[in-house]
Amino acid sequence: MGEQEHGDVRSVEDLDLQRYLGLWYELGRLPLRFEDDGARDVTAEYSLRDDGTVRVDNRCIDAEGAPTQALGQAEPDEDHAGRLRVSFLPEGLRWIPFTRADYWVLRVDPDYRHALVGTPDRKHLWLLAREPRVDESTERELLAEARRQGFDLGRWIRPEQSGARVTDEQLARQTDR
Repeated sequence: MGEQEHGDVRSVEDLDLQRYLGLWYELGRLPLRFEDDGARDVTAEYSLRDDGTVRVDNRCIDAEGAPTQALGQAEPDEDHAGRLRVSFLPEGLRWIPFTRADYWVLRVDPDYRHALVGTPDRKHLWLLAREPRVDESTERELLAEARRQGFDLGRWIRPEQSGARVTDEQLARQTDR
């Protein structure tokens, strides 16, 4: 699979967005200021909208044990298949330029079972899988790729992942409180 250069951070050249869509479990991440370090059962679900953008539905149980959801929108980069621009702001504010983040698929296996996703500034990195578990050798290989691309994994977090998913019902109960 060919790769596009950007300093040392490279996105995959050939991302089949249709195959990438669907549910992913987060099995590891670098700490984020907008995602709780203690968040568990983190999932990301991607679906195509009619306008060609991607609906991003991130869910987790936060450190206080509450179900949480962040909805976003991603726009594929027409020149680089493995790159998306993602926004998590309320819809009316999405036009503000600095609210979008680069979301680059750095590695995806041929069966689209595991993916390594990061930002070109190396501040954010996620290890995603279609199952709530990943075997050690696959994780080792993906994290080695992250290191090769210059990511510092000193603060790597492996969230608790039971395989449970935050449901619409849980979220509805949470907003009723």
